Amino acid sequence: MLDFGPFYLTFKLALITTMMLFLIGVPLAYWLAFSKIRAKILIEAVVGLPLVLPPSVLGFYLLIAFSPANAFGGFIEKYFDLRLVFSFPGLVIASMIYSLPFMIQPIQAGFRMLPRNLMDASYLLGKSKLTTLFKVLLPNIKTSLLTACILSFAHTIGEFGVVLMVGGNIPGETRVISVAIYDQVEAMNYGLANLYSGILLAFSFLVLATVYFLNHRMVQSHYSI
Repeated sequence: MLDFGPFYLTFKLALITTMMLFLIGVPLAYWLAFSKIRAKILIEAVVGLPLVLPPSVLGFYLLIAFSPANAFGGFIEKYFDLRLVFSFPGLVIASMIYSLPFMIQPIQAGFRMLPRNLMDASYLLGKSKLTTLFKVLLPNIKTSLLTACILSFAHTIGEFGVVLMVGGNIPGETRVISVAIYDQVEAMNYGLANLYSGILLAFSFLVLATVYFLNHRMVQSHYSI
């Protein structure tokens, strides 16, 4: 029988992860786009690491870091009464790290494509950097912001290795849809695995089609002005 619990948990995880990443991603992408500090190359490499690192490797190191037996996990549990391994909060933090480049890179690219004189004109009019960011820069990279949010959301939904390593397989707590599919395959229940997979496939296609459609519409409206 189809269980909608993993779907609910997956969309909840993706929504929270995307919202948190947006709050972190905008200022970080702004800094990476405009900072002249040479060390930012190292920060860019760290941000992009999940793109090339196998999810099982990243999940393993996060599992070690989040463990109460280690410094970080022990500190969080002792002072915040929060256990990160095999828990939903741990899944959120792990998902944020895993999906970070999908939020940062589109926004950073959007900032870099803006004409420099756009910022200079705002500064000449006496606007602060914060006002320039919210009133001038962000409204001009709406396509990049939308793409970053949708890709981060979709990427979080498709996670498997990281969420399995960090969260395990606890019903109602950490069993997301990708783990549920794995469960059904292990149990040789291919019919239900196919149903879960088909729903996820349809959703993923819909997300990508929406991104391309909105980008196409925004480009058209830009050139029609």
